[in-house]
Amino acid sequence: MTSLIRQPPLLFPATARHTATVIFIHGLGDTGHGWASAVENWRRRQRLDEVKFILPHAPQIPITCNWGMMMPGWYDIHTIDGNAESLRKNEDEAGILISQAYIHGLIQREIDAGIPAERIVVGGFSQGGAMSIFAGLTSKVKLAGIVALSSYLVLSLKFAELVPKPQVNQDTPIFMAHGDSDPVVNTQLGKKSYELLKEMGYKPTMKIYPDLDHSACLEELDDVEAFLRQRLPALGKEEKPEL
Repeated sequence: MTSLIRQPPLLFPATARHTATVIFIHGLGDTGHGWASAVENWRRRQRLDEVKFILPHAPQIPITCNWGMMMPGWYDIHTIDGNAESLRKNEDEAGILISQAYIHGLIQREIDAGIPAERIVVGGFSQGGAMSIFAGLTSKVKLAGIVALSSYLVLSLKFAELVPKPQVNQDTPIFMAHGDSDPVVNTQLGKKSYELLKEMGYKPTMKIYPDLDHSACLEELDDVEAFLRQRLPALGKEEKPEL
């Protein structure tokens, strides 16, 4: 694969003391800007003031199911009919592993800047949610949580052998959400991924939203905010040592 050209992520600094970070990953054909309004809405409510948001942009790659057209993508997709067997067939393992390494690098950068791994959440929508589950659970550091909206488990047939030992994120909470009318990532595929994760001993929860297609709704975004507040509670002002 030729070297990928990456744009720097879109950043929303914490509005108070920076004690936590959320990395939120967009879906196929989108950019980090597509989730800026959701982040701005959370910031307006002033309930996540200590959280820095990082919205990375996927590189332009050819997407087979779109006749090889170049578009922002975290990995190639051969079919987009939402069927589990179709998606598992010809999975772009090389592309998935490249994006995994990139996301792990974003996590490490936050740790190097002084944010503990257990104050970092990785989340995303569709392809971005799939990468959040994969990169989050294969991380060598224990994260605060994982958010996966309208997504599924990639490389599920060999997932267990790709997870580093010890499995530091075995108990990391995973919030999964899906519309019941999703024609792109079939709702049953989302449910099957949830069941697979449970069978492997992980800690996912799943919420299904009625009449929601392959998109997000306000109720879902409120639920994501509640999950983030639970996993990344405010720590308050830093205590200064007495002289």
